[in-house]
Amino acid sequence: MNILKEQRGRITILTINRPEAKNALDIETSRELAEHFIAFRDDPESWVAIITGAGDTSFCAGGDLKKLGDYYSSMTPAERRNKGEVEPGIGGITRNLSIWKPIIAAVNGFCLAGGLEIALACDLRIAEKHAQFGLTEPKWGIIPGAGGTQRLPRLIGMDKALDLMMTARKMPADEALACGLITRIVDSGQALDAAIELAEEICQNAPLAVRAVKEAAMRGMDMRLDEGLRLEQFLAEPLRQSEDAKEGPRAFANKRKPSFQGK
Repeated sequence: MNILKEQRGRITILTINRPEAKNALDIETSRELAEHFIAFRDDPESWVAIITGAGDTSFCAGGDLKKLGDYYSSMTPAERRNKGEVEPGIGGITRNLSIWKPIIAAVNGFCLAGGLEIALACDLRIAEKHAQFGLTEPKWGIIPGAGGTQRLPRLIGMDKALDLMMTARKMPADEALACGLITRIVDSGQALDAAIELAEEICQNAPLAVRAVKEAAMRGMDMRLDEGLRLEQFLAEPLRQSEDAKEGPRAFANKRKPSFQGK
């Protein structure tokens, strides 16, 4: 298998396991990863996912250009466009797959092209100090077509995003931190441990509330403020009737840690 899955309590860890190819994705690996993300979305016992790469040099170097090229050349442009409208994008989470549970990228090296687009589709990104980031597709005559042209400007601003995309250069981790591309930098070999620590911290909170926070924030980005406030209220009210919303005040009153069940 090219995707390794490990379950640590409420945390699902997915590892792209093609170190000989810098964890680049061929179509089979991309589909396998999409299947794992769908299973994570639908598993009530799993609250946070982490994605990382095998080895110590590469998170994901993007798509395996030769294998993906052969796959896409087997279809007409219309067929490729139609598939892109309905199927999950590269890595599963870049297109046509909404997951409101938190997803963390533990970036342990090169994070390029489709690899960066997968990381951009995550909610939080922790990177080791030797990591490098880039949307290098223009070097090969194509564009970042798995969300890169849309997510990157929203995250770091248009000027910096165009700089990175039009030059196809690699951005070091310290610059990525400074512009907001990543959440934090850790020492080499520590990204996964730091991601697990962060995931455990998130799991201390009520999972339905965490998911509603993500949905409200993500969907609200494309709304006017008044529309976003209505969405926030729409999502907040059902939570007030949940068992977790009752457990929180009970635990506070009894001076104990809440025991949330995601119900």
